[in-house]
Amino acid sequence: MAKATNKLHSKDLRQLGFTDEATISLALDILDQRQFRKLDKGSAQALLQEIQTDPHKFVRDEDWRPLAQKLVPQPSRDVKLNLEIKDYRRYGDAFIEDGARKQMDTAMQLPITIDGALMPDAHQGYGLPIGGVLAADNAVIPYGVGMDIGCRMCLSVFDLPPRYLDQRTQELRKLLLNNTRFGGKEVFKNPTDDPVLERPEFKEIAVVRGKREAAINQMGSSGSGNHFVEWGVVEISAEDNELNLPVGQYLGLLSHSGSRGLGAAIAQHYTKVAMNKCPLPPEARYLAWLDMNSQEGQEYWRAMNLAGDYASACHHDIHRRLSKALGENALAQVENHHNFAWKETLSDGREAIVHRKGATPAGEGVLGVIPGSMTAPGFIVRGRGERDSLQSASHGAGRRMSRGQAMKTLKEGEVHRYLRDHGIELIGGGLDEAPMAYKDIHQVMAHQRDLVDVLGSFTPKIVRMDAGKSGKSRYGGE
Repeated sequence: MAKATNKLHSKDLRQLGFTDEATISLALDILDQRQFRKLDKGSAQALLQEIQTDPHKFVRDEDWRPLAQKLVPQPSRDVKLNLEIKDYRRYGDAFIEDGARKQMDTAMQLPITIDGALMPDAHQGYGLPIGGVLAADNAVIPYGVGMDIGCRMCLSVFDLPPRYLDQRTQELRKLLLNNTRFGGKEVFKNPTDDPVLERPEFKEIAVVRGKREAAINQMGSSGSGNHFVEWGVVEISAEDNELNLPVGQYLGLLSHSGSRGLGAAIAQHYTKVAMNKCPLPPEARYLAWLDMNSQEGQEYWRAMNLAGDYASACHHDIHRRLSKALGENALAQVENHHNFAWKETLSDGREAIVHRKGATPAGEGVLGVIPGSMTAPGFIVRGRGERDSLQSASHGAGRRMSRGQAMKTLKEGEVHRYLRDHGIELIGGGLDEAPMAYKDIHQVMAHQRDLVDVLGSFTPKIVRMDAGKSGKSRYGGE
Protein backbone atom coordinates (compact mmCIF):
# COMPACT_ATOMS: atom_id res chain seq x y z
CA MET A 1 0.00 0.00 0.00
CA ALA A 2 1.47 3.34 -1.08
CA LYS A 3 2.11 5.89 1.61
CA ALA A 4 0.84 9.46 1.46
CA THR A 5 3.67 11.78 0.39
CA ASN A 6 2.65 14.56 2.76
CA LYS A 7 1.45 12.56 5.74
CA LEU A 8 0.25 14.36 8.86
CA HIS A 9 1.21 13.18 12.32
CA SER A 10 -0.46 13.34 15.71
CA LYS A 11 1.44 16.46 16.69
CA ASP A 12 0.11 18.27 13.62
CA LEU A 13 -3.47 17.57 14.70
CA ARG A 14 -2.77 18.69 18.26
CA GLN A 15 -1.55 21.99 16.86
CA LEU A 16 -4.92 22.32 15.11
CA GLY A 17 -6.76 21.89 18.43
CA PHE A 18 -7.46 18.14 18.46
CA THR A 19 -6.98 16.77 21.99
CA ASP A 20 -8.54 13.29 22.16
CA GLU A 21 -6.13 10.53 21.05
CA ALA A 22 -8.89 8.30 19.69
CA THR A 23 -10.20 11.18 17.57
CA ILE A 24 -6.71 11.98 16.31
CA SER A 25 -6.17 8.35 15.35
CA LEU A 26 -9.50 8.25 13.51
CA ALA A 27 -8.68 11.44 11.58
CA LEU A 28 -5.30 10.05 10.50
CA ASP A 29 -6.88 6.74 9.43
CA ILE A 30 -9.38 8.57 7.20
CA LEU A 31 -6.62 10.71 5.68
CA ASP A 32 -4.77 7.51 4.80
CA GLN A 33 -7.62 6.38 2.56
CA ARG A 34 -6.85 6.26 -1.13
CA GLN A 35 -8.92 9.32 -2.13
CA PHE A 36 -6.99 11.60 0.25
CA ARG A 37 -3.41 10.42 -0.30
CA LYS A 38 -2.68 13.07 -2.92
CA LEU A 39 -3.82 15.88 -0.63
CA ASP A 40 -0.81 18.07 0.21
CA LYS A 41 -0.05 18.74 3.85
CA GLY A 42 -1.29 22.33 3.90
CA SER A 43 -4.59 21.37 2.30
CA ALA A 44 -5.02 18.42 4.68
CA GLN A 45 -4.46 20.72 7.65
CA ALA A 46 -6.95 23.24 6.26
CA LEU A 47 -9.54 20.50 5.73
CA LEU A 48 -9.12 19.06 9.25
CA GLN A 49 -9.27 22.56 10.73
CA GLU A 50 -12.56 23.11 8.93
CA ILE A 51 -13.95 19.78 10.22
CA GLN A 52 -12.76 20.48 13.76
CA THR A 53 -14.28 23.95 13.67
CA ASP A 54 -17.64 23.03 12.16
CA PRO A 55 -18.24 19.26 12.38
CA HIS A 56 -21.97 19.73 11.67
CA LYS A 57 -21.06 20.51 8.06
CA PHE A 58 -19.54 17.04 7.64
CA VAL A 59 -21.96 14.74 9.46
CA ARG A 60 -23.51 13.73 6.11
CA ASP A 61 -20.18 13.35 4.33
CA GLU A 62 -19.59 9.66 3.59
CA ASP A 63 -15.87 9.83 4.33
CA TRP A 64 -15.79 12.21 7.28
CA ARG A 65 -19.04 11.29 9.11
CA PRO A 66 -17.32 9.13 11.81
CA LEU A 67 -14.95 11.95 12.73
CA ALA A 68 -17.60 14.67 12.53
CA GLN A 69 -19.93 12.76 14.85
CA LYS A 70 -17.18 12.55 17.48
CA LEU A 71 -16.50 16.28 17.25
CA VAL A 72 -20.08 17.58 17.44
CA PRO A 73 -20.38 19.24 20.88
CA GLN A 74 -23.56 19.44 22.91
CA PRO A 75 -23.59 22.88 24.57
CA SER A 76 -26.37 24.10 26.79
CA ARG A 77 -28.93 26.39 25.22
CA ASP A 78 -28.88 29.34 27.55
CA VAL A 79 -29.07 32.07 24.89
CA LYS A 80 -32.17 32.08 22.72
CA LEU A 81 -32.29 33.07 19.07
CA ASN A 82 -34.98 35.43 17.85
CA LEU A 83 -37.82 33.64 16.06
CA GLU A 84 -37.82 36.25 13.32
CA ILE A 85 -35.06 36.30 10.68
CA LYS A 86 -34.21 39.93 10.08
CA ASP A 87 -34.36 40.95 6.45
CA TYR A 88 -31.04 41.31 4.66
CA ARG A 89 -29.85 41.87 1.09
CA ARG A 90 -28.42 38.97 -0.94
CA TYR A 91 -26.39 39.79 -4.05
CA GLY A 92 -26.36 37.14 -6.76
CA ASP A 93 -28.90 35.11 -4.80
CA ALA A 94 -29.49 32.62 -7.61
CA PHE A 95 -26.03 31.06 -7.36
CA ILE A 96 -25.42 31.29 -3.62
CA GLU A 97 -25.57 27.82 -2.09
CA ASP A 98 -28.28 26.94 0.43
CA GLY A 99 -25.75 26.31 3.19
CA ALA A 100 -24.48 29.89 3.03
CA ARG A 101 -28.02 31.29 3.05
CA LYS A 102 -28.97 29.16 6.05
CA GLN A 103 -25.89 30.27 7.97
CA MET A 104 -26.69 33.90 7.24
CA ASP A 105 -30.33 33.38 8.24
CA THR A 106 -29.14 32.06 11.58
CA ALA A 107 -26.84 35.06 12.06
CA MET A 108 -29.81 37.35 11.41
CA GLN A 109 -31.63 35.74 14.37
CA LEU A 110 -28.98 36.69 16.94
CA PRO A 111 -30.24 39.08 19.64
CA ILE A 112 -27.27 41.37 18.94
CA THR A 113 -27.83 41.58 15.15
CA ILE A 114 -28.70 44.99 13.68
CA ASP A 115 -28.27 44.38 9.95
CA GLY A 116 -26.54 42.10 7.44
CA ALA A 117 -25.78 41.33 3.81
CA LEU A 118 -24.54 38.39 1.75
CA MET A 119 -22.05 38.95 -1.05
CA PRO A 120 -22.21 37.26 -4.49
CA ASP A 121 -19.14 35.09 -3.83
CA ALA A 122 -20.76 33.65 -0.69
CA HIS A 123 -20.32 30.01 0.24
CA GLN A 124 -20.69 27.98 3.40
CA GLY A 125 -18.05 28.33 6.06
CA TYR A 126 -18.40 28.15 9.83
CA GLY A 127 -20.00 30.79 12.02
CA LEU A 128 -20.74 33.45 9.44
CA PRO A 129 -20.65 32.18 5.85
CA ILE A 130 -17.75 33.30 3.68
CA GLY A 131 -19.07 36.47 2.07
CA GLY A 132 -21.20 37.33 5.09
CA VAL A 133 -21.41 40.88 6.47
CA LEU A 134 -23.00 41.37 9.90
CA ALA A 135 -23.55 44.53 11.93
CA ALA A 136 -23.81 43.77 15.67
CA ASP A 137 -24.80 45.91 18.63
CA ASN A 138 -21.74 46.47 20.85
CA ALA A 139 -20.53 42.88 20.42
CA VAL A 140 -17.83 41.13 18.44
CA ILE A 141 -18.06 37.54 17.14
CA PRO A 142 -14.61 35.90 16.81
CA TYR A 143 -15.83 33.46 14.17
CA GLY A 144 -17.71 36.29 12.51
CA VAL A 145 -14.20 37.55 11.80
CA GLY A 146 -12.74 34.11 11.09
CA MET A 147 -9.57 32.15 11.64
CA ASP A 148 -7.26 34.08 9.35
CA ILE A 149 -7.69 37.50 10.92
CA GLY A 150 -6.93 40.42 8.63
CA CYS A 151 -6.37 38.29 5.53
CA ARG A 152 -5.76 40.71 2.70
CA MET A 153 -4.84 41.54 -0.87
CA CYS A 154 -1.89 43.71 -1.83
CA LEU A 155 -1.14 44.82 -5.40
CA SER A 156 1.97 46.62 -6.62
CA VAL A 157 2.09 48.15 -10.11
CA PHE A 158 5.45 48.55 -11.88
CA ASP A 159 6.52 50.68 -14.84
CA LEU A 160 7.31 47.64 -16.98
CA PRO A 161 5.36 46.41 -20.03
CA PRO A 162 3.40 43.11 -20.04
CA ARG A 163 5.85 41.58 -22.54
CA TYR A 164 8.35 41.50 -19.66
CA LEU A 165 6.39 38.47 -18.39
CA ASP A 166 7.05 36.53 -21.59
CA GLN A 167 10.62 37.69 -22.00
CA ARG A 168 11.67 37.05 -18.38
CA THR A 169 9.37 34.19 -17.35
CA GLN A 170 12.08 32.04 -15.75
CA GLU A 171 13.70 35.04 -14.06
CA LEU A 172 10.39 36.13 -12.52
CA ARG A 173 9.67 32.56 -11.51
CA LYS A 174 13.03 32.38 -9.73
CA LEU A 175 12.33 35.68 -7.95
CA LEU A 176 9.16 34.14 -6.48
CA LEU A 177 11.01 31.02 -5.36
CA ASN A 178 13.82 33.02 -3.74
CA ASN A 179 11.75 35.76 -2.12
CA THR A 180 8.56 34.10 -0.88
CA ARG A 181 7.87 31.45 1.75
CA PHE A 182 4.70 29.38 2.17
CA GLY A 183 2.99 27.03 4.59
CA GLY A 184 3.77 26.04 8.14
CA LYS A 185 7.51 25.39 7.96
CA GLU A 186 8.97 27.66 5.27
CA VAL A 187 10.48 30.78 6.83
CA PHE A 188 13.31 33.16 5.99
CA LYS A 189 16.65 32.51 7.70
CA ASN A 190 16.87 36.19 8.60
CA PRO A 191 13.30 37.49 8.88
CA THR A 192 12.69 41.22 8.65
CA ASP A 193 12.39 43.16 11.88
CA ASP A 194 9.21 45.23 11.91
CA PRO A 195 7.79 47.74 14.45
CA VAL A 196 4.60 45.66 14.77
CA LEU A 197 6.64 43.02 16.60
CA GLU A 198 7.33 45.51 19.41
CA ARG A 199 3.67 46.26 20.09
CA PRO A 200 2.66 46.15 23.78
CA GLU A 201 -0.06 43.56 23.08
CA PHE A 202 2.69 40.95 22.82
CA LYS A 203 3.41 41.50 26.51
CA GLU A 204 -0.06 42.30 27.81
CA ILE A 205 -2.25 39.58 26.23
CA ALA A 206 -1.39 35.99 27.18
CA VAL A 207 -2.42 34.21 23.98
CA VAL A 208 -0.54 36.79 21.91
CA ARG A 209 2.52 36.67 24.15
CA GLY A 210 2.87 32.97 23.45
CA LYS A 211 2.93 33.55 19.69
CA ARG A 212 5.48 36.35 19.43
CA GLU A 213 8.41 34.08 18.54
CA ALA A 214 6.39 32.38 15.80
CA ALA A 215 5.29 35.79 14.53
CA ILE A 216 8.91 36.91 14.30
CA ASN A 217 9.89 33.78 12.36
CA GLN A 218 6.88 33.92 10.02
CA MET A 219 7.29 37.58 9.08
CA GLY A 220 7.03 37.97 5.30
CA SER A 221 5.68 34.45 4.74
CA SER A 222 2.34 33.33 3.33
CA GLY A 223 -0.10 30.65 4.44
CA SER A 224 -1.28 27.49 2.72
CA GLY A 225 -4.67 26.84 1.12
CA ASN A 226 -5.75 29.64 -1.21
CA HIS A 227 -2.90 32.03 -0.39
CA PHE A 228 -0.62 33.10 -3.23
CA VAL A 229 1.94 35.54 -4.61
CA GLU A 230 1.79 36.07 -8.37
CA TRP A 231 3.10 38.14 -11.25
CA GLY A 232 0.62 39.28 -13.85
CA VAL A 233 -0.68 41.99 -16.13
CA VAL A 234 -2.33 45.10 -14.66
CA GLU A 235 -4.61 46.93 -17.06
CA ILE A 236 -5.84 50.38 -16.00
CA SER A 237 -9.10 51.05 -17.84
CA ALA A 238 -10.51 54.11 -16.06
CA GLU A 239 -8.96 57.47 -16.87
CA ASP A 240 -10.21 58.82 -13.55
CA ASN A 241 -8.40 56.69 -10.98
CA GLU A 242 -6.88 57.34 -7.56
CA LEU A 243 -3.72 55.44 -8.53
CA ASN A 244 -2.73 58.37 -10.77
CA LEU A 245 -1.83 55.93 -13.54
CA PRO A 246 -2.46 56.51 -17.25
CA VAL A 247 -4.75 54.06 -19.01
CA GLY A 248 -2.62 51.16 -20.20
CA GLN A 249 -0.93 47.89 -19.22
CA TYR A 250 1.76 47.30 -16.60
CA LEU A 251 3.59 44.51 -14.79
CA GLY A 252 1.85 43.75 -11.50
CA LEU A 253 2.55 41.79 -8.32
CA LEU A 254 -0.41 40.51 -6.29
CA SER A 255 -0.29 38.77 -2.91
CA HIS A 256 -3.01 37.15 -0.79
CA SER A 257 -2.34 36.01 2.77
CA GLY A 258 -3.19 36.78 6.37
CA SER A 259 -1.97 36.76 9.95
CA ARG A 260 -0.48 33.26 9.96
CA GLY A 261 -0.30 31.34 13.26
CA LEU A 262 -0.83 34.51 15.29
CA GLY A 263 -4.34 35.10 13.92
CA ALA A 264 -5.31 31.44 14.18
CA ALA A 265 -4.30 31.28 17.85
CA ILE A 266 -6.29 34.43 18.65
CA ALA A 267 -9.38 33.12 16.83
CA GLN A 268 -9.27 29.71 18.51
CA HIS A 269 -8.73 31.08 22.00
CA TYR A 270 -11.39 33.78 21.98
CA THR A 271 -13.96 31.61 20.23
CA LYS A 272 -13.70 29.13 23.09
CA VAL A 273 -14.04 32.01 25.56
CA ALA A 274 -17.10 33.30 23.70
CA MET A 275 -18.71 29.86 23.52
CA ASN A 276 -18.29 29.39 27.27
CA LYS A 277 -19.75 32.79 28.06
CA CYS A 278 -22.47 32.71 25.40
CA PRO A 279 -23.74 29.14 24.78
CA LEU A 280 -26.05 29.07 21.76
CA PRO A 281 -28.15 26.39 20.00
CA PRO A 282 -26.13 23.96 17.84
CA GLU A 283 -26.80 25.73 14.54
CA ALA A 284 -25.50 29.02 15.99
CA ARG A 285 -22.75 27.87 18.36
CA TYR A 286 -19.92 29.42 16.36
CA LEU A 287 -21.65 32.79 16.37
CA ALA A 288 -21.00 33.19 20.09
CA TRP A 289 -20.04 36.77 20.86
CA LEU A 290 -18.09 38.87 23.34
CA ASP A 291 -19.58 42.04 24.78
CA MET A 292 -17.42 45.01 23.87
CA ASN A 293 -17.74 46.29 27.42
CA SER A 294 -16.20 43.10 28.82
CA GLN A 295 -12.52 42.50 29.48
CA GLU A 296 -12.54 39.59 27.04
CA GLY A 297 -14.19 41.69 24.35
CA GLN A 298 -11.60 44.43 24.71
CA GLU A 299 -8.76 41.91 24.75
CA TYR A 300 -10.02 40.26 21.56
CA TRP A 301 -10.44 43.64 19.87
CA ARG A 302 -6.83 44.61 20.62
CA ALA A 303 -5.54 41.19 19.59
CA MET A 304 -7.58 41.27 16.36
CA ASN A 305 -6.18 44.67 15.39
CA LEU A 306 -2.66 43.47 16.15
CA ALA A 307 -3.17 40.45 13.90
CA GLY A 308 -4.48 42.68 11.11
CA ASP A 309 -1.47 44.97 11.36
CA TYR A 310 0.84 41.96 11.41
CA ALA A 311 -0.77 40.61 8.22
CA SER A 312 -0.22 43.98 6.57
CA ALA A 313 3.43 44.01 7.65
CA CYS A 314 3.91 40.56 6.10
CA HIS A 315 2.55 41.80 2.75
CA HIS A 316 4.72 44.89 2.81
CA ASP A 317 7.74 42.67 3.46
CA ILE A 318 6.82 40.43 0.50
CA HIS A 319 6.48 43.42 -1.82
CA ARG A 320 9.70 45.06 -0.52
CA ARG A 321 11.68 41.89 -1.14
CA LEU A 322 10.34 41.35 -4.64
CA SER A 323 10.57 45.02 -5.64
CA LYS A 324 14.21 45.06 -4.56
CA ALA A 325 14.93 41.81 -6.41
CA LEU A 326 13.20 43.17 -9.51
CA GLY A 327 15.15 46.41 -9.25
CA GLU A 328 12.03 48.53 -9.60
CA ASN A 329 10.00 50.77 -7.30
CA ALA A 330 6.23 50.43 -7.51
CA LEU A 331 4.32 53.21 -9.26
CA ALA A 332 1.27 52.52 -7.10
CA GLN A 333 0.00 50.07 -4.50
CA VAL A 334 -3.50 48.96 -3.45
CA GLU A 335 -4.19 47.04 -0.23
CA ASN A 336 -7.42 45.91 1.37
CA HIS A 337 -8.43 43.31 3.93
CA HIS A 338 -11.28 41.07 4.99
CA ASN A 339 -11.85 38.68 7.92
CA PHE A 340 -12.08 41.63 10.25
CA ALA A 341 -14.47 43.75 12.32
CA TRP A 342 -14.78 47.53 12.20
CA LYS A 343 -16.55 50.10 14.38
CA GLU A 344 -18.76 51.96 11.91
CA THR A 345 -21.73 54.30 11.91
CA LEU A 346 -24.68 52.86 9.99
CA SER A 347 -27.01 54.83 7.73
CA ASP A 348 -29.49 55.30 10.59
CA GLY A 349 -26.79 56.86 12.76
CA ARG A 350 -26.26 53.84 15.03
CA GLU A 351 -22.75 52.72 15.87
CA ALA A 352 -22.18 49.03 15.18
CA ILE A 353 -19.46 46.42 15.00
CA VAL A 354 -19.44 45.43 11.32
CA HIS A 355 -17.99 41.99 10.63
CA ARG A 356 -16.78 41.25 7.09
CA LYS A 357 -15.89 37.60 6.79
CA GLY A 358 -14.59 37.17 3.28
CA ALA A 359 -16.01 40.53 2.20
CA THR A 360 -14.19 43.63 0.98
CA PRO A 361 -14.76 47.10 2.50
CA ALA A 362 -16.42 49.21 -0.22
CA GLY A 363 -17.10 52.57 1.39
CA GLU A 364 -17.35 55.52 -0.96
CA GLY A 365 -13.98 56.06 -2.63
CA VAL A 366 -12.30 53.10 -0.87
CA LEU A 367 -9.95 51.16 -3.16
CA GLY A 368 -9.60 47.40 -3.21
CA VAL A 369 -8.66 44.33 -5.24
CA ILE A 370 -11.13 41.50 -5.90
CA PRO A 371 -9.22 38.50 -7.31
CA GLY A 372 -10.62 35.90 -9.70
CA SER A 373 -8.81 32.57 -10.02
CA MET A 374 -5.50 31.49 -11.53
CA THR A 375 -7.00 31.61 -15.02
CA ALA A 376 -9.41 34.53 -14.58
CA PRO A 377 -8.72 38.22 -13.99
CA GLY A 378 -9.18 40.05 -10.73
CA PHE A 379 -10.39 43.63 -10.56
CA ILE A 380 -9.13 46.89 -9.06
CA VAL A 381 -12.23 48.55 -7.65
CA ARG A 382 -13.44 51.72 -5.97
CA GLY A 383 -16.25 51.42 -3.43
CA ARG A 384 -19.55 53.21 -3.98
CA GLY A 385 -20.65 53.26 -0.32
CA GLU A 386 -23.86 51.27 -0.92
CA ARG A 387 -25.99 51.24 2.24
CA ASP A 388 -27.79 47.94 1.55
CA SER A 389 -24.50 46.02 1.38
CA LEU A 390 -23.20 47.73 4.52
CA GLN A 391 -20.56 49.33 2.27
CA SER A 392 -19.15 45.94 1.31
CA ALA A 393 -18.39 43.86 -1.79
CA SER A 394 -17.15 40.34 -2.52
CA HIS A 395 -13.59 39.37 -1.62
CA GLY A 396 -13.08 37.17 -4.67
CA ALA A 397 -14.82 34.71 -6.97
CA GLY A 398 -15.79 32.37 -4.13
CA ARG A 399 -15.70 28.58 -4.10
CA ARG A 400 -18.19 26.51 -6.06
CA MET A 401 -16.57 23.27 -4.88
CA SER A 402 -15.42 22.46 -1.36
CA ARG A 403 -11.84 21.27 -0.97
CA GLY A 404 -13.05 17.71 -0.58
CA GLN A 405 -15.25 17.91 -3.67
CA ALA A 406 -12.40 19.28 -5.74
CA MET A 407 -10.07 16.49 -4.62
CA LYS A 408 -12.66 13.84 -5.48
CA THR A 409 -13.86 15.38 -8.76
CA LEU A 410 -10.88 16.92 -10.51
CA LYS A 411 -8.01 15.09 -12.19
CA GLU A 412 -4.42 16.29 -12.22
CA GLY A 413 -4.10 15.84 -15.96
CA GLU A 414 -7.12 17.95 -16.82
CA VAL A 415 -6.06 20.71 -14.45
CA HIS A 416 -2.53 20.69 -15.89
CA ARG A 417 -3.91 21.03 -19.41
CA TYR A 418 -6.31 23.76 -18.35
CA LEU A 419 -3.50 25.83 -16.81
CA ARG A 420 -1.24 25.24 -19.82
CA ASP A 421 -3.99 26.29 -22.22
CA HIS A 422 -4.39 29.54 -20.26
CA GLY A 423 -0.65 30.22 -20.21
CA ILE A 424 -0.29 29.91 -16.42
CA GLU A 425 3.06 29.03 -14.86
CA LEU A 426 2.21 27.49 -11.45
CA ILE A 427 4.66 26.79 -8.64
CA GLY A 428 3.02 24.66 -5.94
CA GLY A 429 -0.73 24.47 -5.57
CA GLY A 430 -3.11 21.53 -5.22
CA LEU A 431 -6.27 20.18 -6.81
CA ASP A 432 -8.34 21.87 -4.10
CA GLU A 433 -7.18 25.26 -5.48
CA ALA A 434 -7.70 24.47 -9.18
CA PRO A 435 -9.49 27.23 -11.14
CA MET A 436 -12.47 24.94 -11.74
CA ALA A 437 -13.17 24.90 -7.99
CA TYR A 438 -14.11 28.60 -8.13
CA LYS A 439 -17.11 30.56 -9.38
CA ASP A 440 -17.07 32.69 -12.50
CA ILE A 441 -15.63 36.05 -11.39
CA HIS A 442 -17.39 37.87 -14.24
CA GLN A 443 -20.73 36.60 -12.96
CA VAL A 444 -19.81 37.66 -9.44
CA MET A 445 -18.85 41.15 -10.61
CA ALA A 446 -22.08 41.48 -12.61
CA HIS A 447 -24.05 41.14 -9.37
CA GLN A 448 -22.19 43.93 -7.59
CA ARG A 449 -22.22 46.74 -10.11
CA ASP A 450 -24.05 48.85 -7.53
CA LEU A 451 -21.32 48.20 -4.96
CA VAL A 452 -18.08 49.05 -6.78
CA ASP A 453 -16.71 50.82 -9.84
CA VAL A 454 -14.03 48.94 -11.80
CA LEU A 455 -10.81 50.90 -12.37
CA GLY A 456 -8.77 48.11 -13.90
CA SER A 457 -7.88 44.44 -13.85
CA PHE A 458 -5.10 42.04 -12.88
CA THR A 459 -4.54 38.86 -14.92
CA PRO A 460 -2.25 36.24 -13.30
CA LYS A 461 0.59 34.70 -15.29
CA ILE A 462 3.19 33.27 -12.85
CA VAL A 463 1.68 31.95 -9.60
CA ARG A 464 3.24 30.57 -6.45
CA MET A 465 1.28 28.77 -3.73
CA ASP A 466 2.09 26.33 -0.93
CA ALA A 467 3.39 23.05 -2.33
CA GLY A 468 3.07 21.01 0.85
CA LYS A 469 5.83 18.91 2.36
CA SER A 470 7.39 17.81 -0.92
CA GLY A 471 7.97 21.36 -2.18
CA LYS A 472 6.96 20.26 -5.66
CA SER A 473 4.06 21.44 -7.78
CA ARG A 474 1.37 18.96 -8.65
CA TYR A 475 1.35 20.42 -12.14
CA GLY A 476 5.07 20.57 -12.85
CA GLY A 477 7.77 22.90 -11.54
CA GLU A 478 9.33 22.99 -8.10
